[in-house]
Amino acid sequence: MPDLTTSYLGLSLRNPLVASASPLAEQVDTVRRLEDAGIAAVVMPSLFEEQITHESLELDHYLHATAHTYAESLDFFPDFERYEIGPGAYLDHVRRLKDAVQIPIIGSLNGVSSGGWIEYARKIEEAGADALELNIYYLPGDPATSGEDMEQTYVTLVSDVCAEVSIPVAVKLTPFFTSLPNIALRLARAGARALVLFNRFYQPDFDVETLEVVPRLELSRSQELRLPLQWIAMLYGRVPADLALTSGVHTAEDVVKAMMAGAAVAMIASELLAHGPARVASLLEELTRWLDEHEYPSIAHMRGSMSQHALDDPGAYERANYMKVLRSYRQLP
Repeated sequence: MPDLTTSYLGLSLRNPLVASASPLAEQVDTVRRLEDAGIAAVVMPSLFEEQITHESLELDHYLHATAHTYAESLDFFPDFERYEIGPGAYLDHVRRLKDAVQIPIIGSLNGVSSGGWIEYARKIEEAGADALELNIYYLPGDPATSGEDMEQTYVTLVSDVCAEVSIPVAVKLTPFFTSLPNIALRLARAGARALVLFNRFYQPDFDVETLEVVPRLELSRSQELRLPLQWIAMLYGRVPADLALTSGVHTAEDVVKAMMAGAAVAMIASELLAHGPARVASLLEELTRWLDEHEYPSIAHMRGSMSQHALDDPGAYERANYMKVLRSYRQLP
């Protein structure tokens, strides 16, 4: 039988399937079912900077201080008094999960600024989390904020969080950087042990009848695999950090592609939300069968085999291939 084991964030995992942050991790029983089905690790939903600062009354001050400029934007903030898992409950949930399962539990923090809230990185570690995923989710709306300023904010934040903990830290990234390889390298040098590609921005929609901005959450599709696949293949071997692929993992073939690009793990959520925890077992069966049929003895033997530096034609990931794609198009009569 092929060896499915892999290593991510210094953790030895029984296979490359990791449940990414989603509501599935909010119930202990569901996480048990994921473990029984074969999932290798679980990432918890994020604890937000706004939740933590709200607990210390800082968020209330911030919202009132900016209400004169973005009055309508207050509707975008959740009612933190009714938010399902607050900071204290979040830490308790980490402890319950660690008591209930044997697989690694990865905590998650979502924030954009350095400050007192990052002490919760240490509290999540003390609660028993095996690692921490830092989810940097921010859409800069001020034209005066430069890309250089934002990148430095991210690097400083990662450095500050890593200074708080001894457990490994992963950083979940957006693809919207002018030079993704450069920021990836800087984040790794700041202490990130892994990079998760990519964060999905939940883009709003308009309700033209009520004239309201409406948040829309749509599950991913396998087609979305292409963007993280390309960048992992380009970063593999060039950045001193593990790479995790997220967004678009639905089939065993998607997992194979992620491994060939150079990912250490393939993170999955939408497929599990659609089909339940039992889907993990069938994915692993399909993955094992594929490896057998193609005579791969292990995941390790395929990792990075389709990355840029492993190909005879590295231009396949750059402008040369872009031009080939355009030339291959033939308009129908």
